[in-house]
Amino acid sequence: MLKIRVMPTLLYKDVGLVKGSQFDSTRRVGSVLQSIKVYNLREVDELVFLDIAATLAGRRPDFQLIDDIADECFMPLTVGGGVRTLADVRQLLAVGADKVALNSAAVENPVLVREAAEAFGTQCVVVSIDARRHPSGAYEVFTHCGTRATGLVPADWAREAEALGAGEILITSIDRDGTMEGYDIELTRDVSKAVTVPVIASGGAGTYEHMEEVLRRTEAAALAAASMFHFTERTPREAKLHLRAAGFAVRL
Repeated sequence: MLKIRVMPTLLYKDVGLVKGSQFDSTRRVGSVLQSIKVYNLREVDELVFLDIAATLAGRRPDFQLIDDIADECFMPLTVGGGVRTLADVRQLLAVGADKVALNSAAVENPVLVREAAEAFGTQCVVVSIDARRHPSGAYEVFTHCGTRATGLVPADWAREAEALGAGEILITSIDRDGTMEGYDIELTRDVSKAVTVPVIASGGAGTYEHMEEVLRRTEAAALAAASMFHFTERTPREAKLHLRAAGFAVRL
């Protein structure tokens, strides 16, 4: 049985970490290296680092920053933001990223997913999907930090991404992001049922019970959270203790 992973998410913008609500990330929450040192001590399974300003600014990833982060990070590290080419993926892996998250570039150039999987292995390729729910109830994929509608249905795009070679899917609810009101169960269920690769639920975690709920009601294999760990006393270790007591297999 695969163990459930708990994965803090670090959102980087300009010179430090930020967090907000529904992709309006304006609140500063500290430095990258300080947060990583804390998570090194808290039995984190994996860490997700996303440069949310890179794609909008039209720049490549900050490879020197990732090199510095990887030197301090003693857990698997997934890096995203500004990745446009196979060369970007190669260099991120070279400086210490364990996995690379493709979001806007994957939608604009799906072949990049296949090229990355063929060159470096599917285990290195995470396709990150940001989705919003319309008043009609339909979900739509958005790119460029939630600013561009694509017309894509999240479950359909996840299925295509898996066929292209994605080893994991990170599905984030824009509507729930930063609210700490719970994951979007329907969105996570739709995506996790559409694919066979692991799905990481993201957006809305505020309590350990929210984590338990999304695992019971969907086929998610991992849990990403940001605000919950930034703004409350809850920790990744306590989250895993709660999940173990609820009957889920976790790493401790």
